[in-house]
Amino acid sequence: MTSSTPVICVDGPSGAGKGTLSRELAARLGWHLLDSGALYRVLGFACRYRKIPLSDEAQVVAMARQLDVAFVPTVAGVSVFLGGEDVSLPIRTEDGGRDASKVALLPAVREALLHRQRELAVLPGLVADGRDMGTVVFPTSPLKIFLTASAKVRAERRFHQLQGQGQSVSLARLLSDIEERDRRDKSRSASPLVPAEDAVVVDSSELSPDAVLDTVLQLAADRRLVSETSE
Repeated sequence: MTSSTPVICVDGPSGAGKGTLSRELAARLGWHLLDSGALYRVLGFACRYRKIPLSDEAQVVAMARQLDVAFVPTVAGVSVFLGGEDVSLPIRTEDGGRDASKVALLPAVREALLHRQRELAVLPGLVADGRDMGTVVFPTSPLKIFLTASAKVRAERRFHQLQGQGQSVSLARLLSDIEERDRRDKSRSASPLVPAEDAVVVDSSELSPDAVLDTVLQLAADRRLVSETSE
């Protein structure tokens, strides 16, 4: 990363719409995209595959340091590859999300992945999607968005998404999982889920994805990160 590389951080809890916003924002601006959540999901998946206990910090860190992961933009979003194998679907399950949250609790794991994330900040710019992008990974970013939504709305969104994929899910279980994940993420000692002091909080509970995108594009234009014509 160079000081001349603009970075827009998009942080917030699971299900707030960070992924959709970040992909659309990167596509509109022609910038690179970092899906940091996918890094932790891939790591959790790789540990499960190798039968490494997620509580074994030393082994999880060793796996993090050798993680062979790649992000490939597609029409539908971003495909994630682990060692050349497409793992986009298995890492996006509810189990994948729980595993990601567990490995993210380990301070040494977050440190191991920090350098790799910063390496992705190259010209013309980077949209960084995660939970500690603005507080830890890119603290000098000129635009930090903290995208949130109520736990109920986030659970309903996930419920409809999984139903659309043909999965049988319980709305009550999803809500319970989201509330538990929020509690765990906010209380962890390493990079707790909180807005950066200079972040702009955007509540997407009653906003469409297009409305959220327009709001952030205007903020980027106000900060002269993009031209008005980029909108």
